[in-house]
Amino acid sequence: MPNTTATGFTPETPLILGMMRLHDHPELTQTARLADWIAARLDEGLNVFDHADIYGAGKCERLFGDTLRAHPALAKRVRVITKAGIVPAGQDRSPWQVKHYRAEANYLGNAINKALASLSVEQIDTFLIHRPDPLLQAGDVARVLERAVSAGKVRQIGVSNFLPEQWRWLARNTNLPLVCNQSQLSLAHTGPLFDGTLEAHLTDGLRWLAWSPLGGGNLAERIPADLLDKAREETGLDESALAIAWLRQIPGTPVPVLGSMNPDRIHSALRGAQSLLPRPLWYRLLESVRKTAVA
Repeated sequence: MPNTTATGFTPETPLILGMMRLHDHPELTQTARLADWIAARLDEGLNVFDHADIYGAGKCERLFGDTLRAHPALAKRVRVITKAGIVPAGQDRSPWQVKHYRAEANYLGNAINKALASLSVEQIDTFLIHRPDPLLQAGDVARVLERAVSAGKVRQIGVSNFLPEQWRWLARNTNLPLVCNQSQLSLAHTGPLFDGTLEAHLTDGLRWLAWSPLGGGNLAERIPADLLDKAREETGLDESALAIAWLRQIPGTPVPVLGSMNPDRIHSALRGAQSLLPRPLWYRLLESVRKTAVA
């Protein structure tokens, strides 16, 4: 497996389980069923669950928290990431009804307290600012995050969808390390590998938490069928596993944030996370989805 790893984000995990679509699965809105699903993932060695205050307009955090309240033994085994700072237009109570960002000190402090209550956890493992906010007052925000960490409400902090100079400005204003950046990266979204963004993560020690690691679930449509068949034959991996193996081979070992809650898809992704692709195949997959030859 790759040996060039960003050191900031712990605990080490091959996959992060994204909870954005939890409310779209009626069978998992029942506490007992969701408890079984969480327990099965823990048994697979997957204990990091990714949330945000806007997922399902808050319903996803509440469903997860209701389950942990009913099954406190599970609460001791899970690690939770959550994010805040986006206000969708439908939740804007101002006369303007506009989607906007609120990376404001008081807003984020209140969001942390709300997340602790909704998720029914004693500590948020990793708290992220969900989007870069042009109105960010970095010093004020940093003080709130520092107090949350000092109080034990949050273990560590990071960012989401930030560009290098955006996270560096926040980092310059706080004594806390930024441990990760959650942003898009996959076979279907390779631009950050060629514009210096990857190297910025490595230079600054931020672990890349890669959302949409399966490219929206349609990679099989973008990879030529003959290539996919040959890759399956050579590696024994299906398209989901190939996509995750490809991603994990990038220096820094990005951690996929898997949006699927399907156990079979999760199992395939886990197989991919534990696999190493031949370097020529890695490049052949890259070439096929970019539809351009390697220079």
